[in-house]
Amino acid sequence: MVSDRNESESRRNRKLLLGIGFFVQGMRCFPWMGMNFFLKDGLRVEPSTLQILQSSSNLPMVAKPFYGILSDSLYIFGQHRVPYIALGAFLQVLSWMAIAIFAPSGISFISITFYLLLGNLGASITEVANDAMVAETAKQPTSTKKSKTASSGELQSFVWMASSIGGVLGNLIGGFAINKYSPQMIFFIYGLLLLLQFLITIFIKESSLDLPKSPSNISFRKQISELLVALKKPEILYSILWFAFSYAIIPVLTGTMFYYQTQHLKIESSLLGISKVLGQAAMLLWGVVNNRHLKSISSRKLIVVVQIFMFIFMISDYLFVKGVYQRVGIPDSLYIVVFSGLLEVLFFFKILPFTVLMAQLCPPGCEGSVMAFAMSAIALSFILSGYLGVALASYVGVNGDDFSGLPKAVLIQAVCTLLPVFSAKCIPDDSKLKAKSKVK
Repeated sequence: MVSDRNESESRRNRKLLLGIGFFVQGMRCFPWMGMNFFLKDGLRVEPSTLQILQSSSNLPMVAKPFYGILSDSLYIFGQHRVPYIALGAFLQVLSWMAIAIFAPSGISFISITFYLLLGNLGASITEVANDAMVAETAKQPTSTKKSKTASSGELQSFVWMASSIGGVLGNLIGGFAINKYSPQMIFFIYGLLLLLQFLITIFIKESSLDLPKSPSNISFRKQISELLVALKKPEILYSILWFAFSYAIIPVLTGTMFYYQTQHLKIESSLLGISKVLGQAAMLLWGVVNNRHLKSISSRKLIVVVQIFMFIFMISDYLFVKGVYQRVGIPDSLYIVVFSGLLEVLFFFKILPFTVLMAQLCPPGCEGSVMAFAMSAIALSFILSGYLGVALASYVGVNGDDFSGLPKAVLIQAVCTLLPVFSAKCIPDDSKLKAKSKVK
């Protein structure tokens, strides 16, 4: 009875820490909406410059394996997850508060770049610690019958839904707030939310989370050795390489589409916010459906299906920018609200089944390192796809005043999206692993 009560309390503490962490992570769209408008209207940067900044600010994410090895091997006051979450939250507080304070006095583009890099450094450290906790807890044996019958992807679905709820609220509030408040106020509000996360984290003791015990004297060299051993397993290495390739090969046009919608079509920020809310709601629904109805389906099948739907939606975007929908009576604003947000989040639908797969494949003791390496590869692929998108926009002659080449760019983007489907067999079929986990 005491054991069951302690386990229940540990689960509550884990869900509190991970819930607030992934919720705040999902809310990052809130300040970034303000940042996009601040760069466009305040600093008047070009679409290519905006997209380069969006991509380059993610460079700290590429170093995630280092943060993972650090959190796996270096304990701080006997803890190796919670202190890193707190440190990451603190760095983000410094970043967004600094931008909020200095922006009204004419902050430079270089200064904004520095603070965004600092903020994403903090975000990446926090995400590594959170992802490692999810990975190692998902495989931890439990004593209660209820827990034994739980799905191996239940915790992944919980944090996915927490992140989606944060995204829904962030986009909904941001879409309307940008018309009533200055971007600086939006940055300040998000800084306060990060401060709340920091305060909650420092008052939670890691011992109350009942995390799997691992030696605290493992050296960096040992951790790197274990990571290399894990990556020598074909099912792990090929999965990560294919997943990163499936993103890197797509030239994303986020900066160009943002200018096309706001400057060319004159779409209001509130409509963009509603569009992103519908997208985040779809992510939330995806988490629920995956947890309740898709547990027995292999991750590979789910990932391939999502990739194909991305291709279909991009073909739809091609018809949109060609004006086909407008000619048949569908307003541009309606299409953007219903479809644009869905296409944006479809890029992330694959991550849920991928994290479930990696949690099954990760060797015990180096979950943080392996998951961090996987997320690092994904971050690098996003950066490369962003730069590729800038090159594509330049090739077709798209800029802030001329969007005549946009249909051609979107069509090329769609073709690139379909290519990874033909090599999806690189991903192992984990349906047998899911079945074994369900029986345990």
